[in-house]
Amino acid sequence: MKKVLVGARLRHLREDRGLSQAELARLLEISPSYLNQIERDHRPLTVSVLLKLTESFGVDPDFFSPRDTVRLIAELREALLDDAISVPVSASEVSELATNLPSVAHALIGLRRRYRDMVEHTTALIGGQGVLGAGEPVTPMPHEQVQAFFYDRYNYIAPLDEAAERLAADIDLQPGNARLALARRLKDDHDVRVVIQPPDGSPGSPGELRRYDPATRVLRLSDQLRPGQQAFQLATQLALLAHDELLDQLASDGQLSSPEAHALTRKGLAHYYAAATLMPYQPFHAAAEELHYDVESLADRFHVGFEVICQRLSTLQRPRLRGVPFSFVRVDRAGNMSKRQSATGFHFSSGGGTCPLWNVYEAFTTPGQILTQVAQMPDGRDYFWIARTVARKRRGFGTPTKNFSIGLGCDLRHAHRLVYSRGLNLDDKTLATPIGIGCKTCERSACPQRAFPSIDHRLEIDENRSTFAPYAVSKPDQYVTGIARR
Repeated sequence: MKKVLVGARLRHLREDRGLSQAELARLLEISPSYLNQIERDHRPLTVSVLLKLTESFGVDPDFFSPRDTVRLIAELREALLDDAISVPVSASEVSELATNLPSVAHALIGLRRRYRDMVEHTTALIGGQGVLGAGEPVTPMPHEQVQAFFYDRYNYIAPLDEAAERLAADIDLQPGNARLALARRLKDDHDVRVVIQPPDGSPGSPGELRRYDPATRVLRLSDQLRPGQQAFQLATQLALLAHDELLDQLASDGQLSSPEAHALTRKGLAHYYAAATLMPYQPFHAAAEELHYDVESLADRFHVGFEVICQRLSTLQRPRLRGVPFSFVRVDRAGNMSKRQSATGFHFSSGGGTCPLWNVYEAFTTPGQILTQVAQMPDGRDYFWIARTVARKRRGFGTPTKNFSIGLGCDLRHAHRLVYSRGLNLDDKTLATPIGIGCKTCERSACPQRAFPSIDHRLEIDENRSTFAPYAVSKPDQYVTGIARR
């Protein structure tokens, strides 16, 4: 049996409850010296002590389970590599900080985010010849705050998920009757009438998909929406009406620094509720396992689109009924990442772009086809990715089309559970494509696709020498644990 060392977590829990070591030792019926050894990670946590801890503090046993800190370590490393910090910290120190002091680690990452946002904001003002007023707060854009809100929660919002599942059971929602069942609930509980009508086709119109008028209690939906999309909009409106207080409570986060960010988070939470209503957790989880996470088959069964299925799959993180932990991403041709959620150790870079060797970008060359890739990160961790493009177009000649690439990835050890891994020898290490989280923080100095030099390596510039890789770097012995001496 693997030893469970939980010293830092136990010490923080004890201090949070205002107990001394002697008091906690008495409560657990062990000696103070034994407790001291546990807190210093000199002794493992035994089953009997674990049971007493869960009974005494009312915490779930998972509280003391070993944490997967891969993503947090990657975020910390990116923060420490920032030019403004550039601290020579060893890999073991980063790992220890992420494992034993996660609150401090998140605080450091948060500070780096705010610094980066300040720099971007100031640059934008200078570029636009604006003036930064004295004392004017510098905050990230509202959509960036919303992305961080879901990303920090591993894209699982338990209260909304459970409420949506109860609703689906209460109205006996089935994929074929979703629109009628949801419209009936809106009428019965909120006296809302649903009208399907053509969207405003005037030049420059954004093409409204849903508009609710509180005065008349009329919900208007575009007739260009497919049945599944109409059901999604109905469920979204039901979330806003039936769970207004819950949405406010969930969106009352200290990191949301503006009314716009709060409102956008409420909208994102309403969309989360809508997806969880159309794809209730337990039936959807069972179907995903049955179909081996075949996205297109799941889309047919639940009458929704490819992107919605991928995003819902990334939320299957209910304790004791977890699905494959996925990362989900949506990008455009220019590399802009408009959606990113992760229930895995995979870390999306917050600066420096993403990797052009990632199959999420190659998908644009084969529209509508699913591509697979085994991708290896610089830390040696392997992931299995599928990617496919999706397109959206308003009806009518000459109307603009939205094109995105959708990526869905998991740790390689889960790949055998996916239909997409059939026929692949997952033990063949030569299958893996070396990728990174972004050129500026990627350690792969020999990558020929590199767009920028890595900020943790010193360039070696020799006008008499040329290499296949765009940027030659100094020898490894000139670094301290991957961070260049400065």
